[in-house]
Amino acid sequence: MIDLHLIGIGTGNPDHLTMAAIRAMRGADLILLPRKGDAKSDLIDLRRSLCAANVSEATRVVEFDLPTRSPTPPYIEAVHDWHDAIAAAWAEQIAVHLPGGGALALLVWGDPSLYDSTLRIAERLRADGMALRLHVVPGITSVQALTAAHAIPLNSLAAPVVITTGRRLREGGWPEGADTVVVMLDGGCAFGSLPAEGVHIWWGAYLGMAQEALVEGPLGDVAAAIVETRAALRARHGWIMDVYLMRRRDG
Repeated sequence: MIDLHLIGIGTGNPDHLTMAAIRAMRGADLILLPRKGDAKSDLIDLRRSLCAANVSEATRVVEFDLPTRSPTPPYIEAVHDWHDAIAAAWAEQIAVHLPGGGALALLVWGDPSLYDSTLRIAERLRADGMALRLHVVPGITSVQALTAAHAIPLNSLAAPVVITTGRRLREGGWPEGADTVVVMLDGGCAFGSLPAEGVHIWWGAYLGMAQEALVEGPLGDVAAAIVETRAALRARHGWIMDVYLMRRRDG
């Protein structure tokens, strides 16, 4: 039996790690850390530092190369194939390092429930016959870190919020019935495809990290600055994680 602990670690600030997360890390027999290439070495360096600060030598920390997603469309099919490859990589590491079972921990950016597929990938292992118990430790999400950084409420008074992706925003436009929209996974700055009149945007990158960057203002006034800032930061660091909130009226 494998007890798989999916541990939300927040958005990059070591202070985001909860006591529950630390207990789960310390209770693990094995922690797997994914390598995503030299361009994203900061990401594994942060995970390494979290492990060094919070677990003893009794817990094995093993790094492995994370498979990459094919850029060839269709998108959903490519994602499914990618998840299959990641599940196979996990299974390989488990077979080598936990052949008799035990407690395995994976450190998940933000929270495992929000625009993260770790839970879906874990279900593939179970579907393939692995004896698996899932445990989830919630973490601070990029949405929470964004609203905290800008000191704003997530929603207008008594109003709904839609959380979506850049791809969906570009394809479908502003979600019907929402005055507040949070957009994640937007590598193409989809806010530029929207009518800007009456829209305010709060954008943030590397939230909670030393290189945190924030921009806010009327969409028509700051859209170009966000695009320019985002491109410069990505070129400087080799990767970027960003998220933004837009509101059509003050709330």
